[in-house]
Amino acid sequence: MSILDELNWRGLVADCTDTAELTRRLAVPITLYAGFDPTADSLHVGNLVPLLALRRFQLLGHHPIALAGGATGSIGDPSGKTAERQLLTKEILDHNIASVKVQLAKLLDFDTKQNPARLLDNATWTAPVGYLDFLRDIGKHFSVNQMIAKESVRARMEDREVGISYTEFSYMLLQAFDFYVFCRDYNCELQIGGSDQWGNITAGIELTRKKLGKTVYGLTLPLITNADGSKFGKSVSGAIWLDPKRTSVYRFYQFWINTDDRDVIRYLKYFTFLSREEIESLEKQHAENPGQRVAHEKLAQEVTNLIHGDLPTANVMIASGVLFGKTIESTENGSDYFELILNEVPVKEIEKTRLGGTGIPLVELLVYSGLCPSKGQARKDLEGGGVNLNNVREANAARVVTTSDLLFGKHLLLRKGKKNYVVVTAK
Repeated sequence: MSILDELNWRGLVADCTDTAELTRRLAVPITLYAGFDPTADSLHVGNLVPLLALRRFQLLGHHPIALAGGATGSIGDPSGKTAERQLLTKEILDHNIASVKVQLAKLLDFDTKQNPARLLDNATWTAPVGYLDFLRDIGKHFSVNQMIAKESVRARMEDREVGISYTEFSYMLLQAFDFYVFCRDYNCELQIGGSDQWGNITAGIELTRKKLGKTVYGLTLPLITNADGSKFGKSVSGAIWLDPKRTSVYRFYQFWINTDDRDVIRYLKYFTFLSREEIESLEKQHAENPGQRVAHEKLAQEVTNLIHGDLPTANVMIASGVLFGKTIESTENGSDYFELILNEVPVKEIEKTRLGGTGIPLVELLVYSGLCPSKGQARKDLEGGGVNLNNVREANAARVVTTSDLLFGKHLLLRKGKKNYVVVTAK
C-alpha cells in the first residue's frame, strides 16, 4: 500500500489538502514534519499519533522531521484550549527538548543512512528575527479577518471571560513561519498534525505560496477520543506519560490492557505497526471471544515494547499476570519483574526472624499486613476462601507462614478478595 492507503486503512486521515495531487507527489520520497511544543519534559500518549505517523512515512522511504517548538512553546497554542497557557522560560524549554529527544529516538530512526529523521528547534530561526522584520515580512501576508475566522481563535474570542491574548493570537503566524522556513531551507513539502491544527497548517501553506511561489501540502490526523466520549490519554491518576518516572511501566501497560472493547481494534491500527493481516486476525478473535482479551494483550505488549523495550515489557507482562492471580513462577530474569509489583502495591516490612522456626500464623500476618482488622475477621476471610498467599488460596485458619514460603527469599504476596494486595518483605 502507498502511505496514504496505509493511513486511510488505519483511520488516520482527518483532512488533506488536494488529495489527488498529494497522492501523485508521494509516489517519490518527500520531506515532511510534525511539530510539538515542549510544554513538559516528557511526551505523553496523546503525542504518539503524529509521531508514529512520521515513522510510518519514514518506513516507506520518506524524510521525517520532528519539530520541537522552542519558539512556539514559549507562546502557547490556543487550539483546543479554554484558557491561556502558562508561559515557560527558555531554560525550561531547553531542558524539556533535551529530555524529549531521548524518547523520540525510540519512535524515529535518527541513525539510518538512507533517510534519517531530524529533530529541529524553531527557536533557531525565529529568535534572530526582529519584531519589526517579522511584522513587515510575515505579518503583512495575513488578514486579521482570516485569522479570526479560524476555529481555534474564534472559540476563544467568543468566550468573554477568557478571551485570547495578542500573544496567543500570534501563534498562527509563528507556525506558518515554520512551514515557510522548512520549505525554503529543507525542501519540506508536507506538514502533518492533529485535526485541531488545520487552521495553522493552511496558514503555513498560504504563506509558503505567497513567499516562495511553491505548492506545499497539509494532512491532519484525527484527535483521538474513547468510545465513551472521554478524552484519550487520561487515567484516574492523570496523563499517561512516556517517561517511566512519571508513569510507571506497569501503569503504562495497564492503561492499554484496560482499553474499552469498542476501541481496541481501532487502537491497534493507530498505535502499532502490526500488519493489516495481523490486525484483522486479532479483530476476528476479538469478535469471537472478547473475554479472552487477546487483542488487548497484544495492544499493550506492542505499545509498551515500542516505548520501553523488550525486557521491561516482558517483566511487566509477568507482573501483570501475577497481580491478576496467575501462578508465580521463577523466570530467567529472576525477581526483576517482582520489583515492578513492589512499586504498585503496599509493602509492609517484617523481621525475618519472625518467620524462622515455627513461623507466624497466617491469621496474625493478615492483621499485621493491614488486610484484616482483627484475627477474628482474618479467620472468617480464610474460611470463606477469600485469602491468597503467593497466589495460592488458603482456607486453613491454622496455616503458619515460615521462611520456606518466601518468594525469592524475601517476599510474601498476600491478597484478600480480587484486588487487595500487600507485599510483606522480610528484612
